[in-house]
Amino acid sequence: MVKVAVCDDEKEITTELKLALVDIFDGLGVVYEIDGFFSVSELRRSLKAGTCYDLIFLDIAFSENEINGVEMGWLIREVFKDNAVSIIYISWVERYAVHLFKIRPIDFLIKPLTREKVKVAVEAYLRIAGPLEREFAYKKGRSMHSVRTKDIVYMEARDRKVVIHFCNGEKDDFYGALKDVYEKDLKERDFLFVHASFAVNCDYVAAIKFNDLHIVGWSSPLPISQNRKNEVRERYAAIMKRRRVQ
Repeated sequence: MVKVAVCDDEKEITTELKLALVDIFDGLGVVYEIDGFFSVSELRRSLKAGTCYDLIFLDIAFSENEINGVEMGWLIREVFKDNAVSIIYISWVERYAVHLFKIRPIDFLIKPLTREKVKVAVEAYLRIAGPLEREFAYKKGRSMHSVRTKDIVYMEARDRKVVIHFCNGEKDDFYGALKDVYEKDLKERDFLFVHASFAVNCDYVAAIKFNDLHIVGWSSPLPISQNRKNEVRERYAAIMKRRRVQ
């Protein structure tokens, strides 16, 4: 199920966008749940209460007593530590787009919105989210565990175990070979096998430098093997091209 939030202080736009999303998701056969908010304060309270969204449509300009959508995006990423949610900004003014790089939205829609604009954005989101919505299952001892792929930042080979690093800072591990896990499960979920010891979720890539890869929210970069440099860059470029809004 895709859990969506729509946040815009123009009530007519919020209502029309929710109706358009219902029509689009129904047409695509996607199970969904949509919450509407008329202020960033309402959205903030929902997030603070622990509600997790997969996709947020967020206006930029709100009333003077409200923080704006750019600041709300920063709170989502830096305070609520949610780097997995996809954000689509909406605005009457195109110039705001230059301020959004660090928030990493997947799209920026200029008002007035049309059903076609929204549908193209939703389909782009589904192309991105598809591999990440499936859960990753692993065996630890006698028990099977299952986690959301989108919550995994990277996996690390350590001794004879694979260590999972989650977006909330927690870790878990299981016995196995990282190369086998990558070929069987992670490759089709848009992970990059940057080193014999590291496989990184593309959603958390901040930058790929000459010798290392920087991860969103992580202070230390991960090394890229000499023999994988070209492959990593080419694969990342191919994933980004596939995900790009057509």
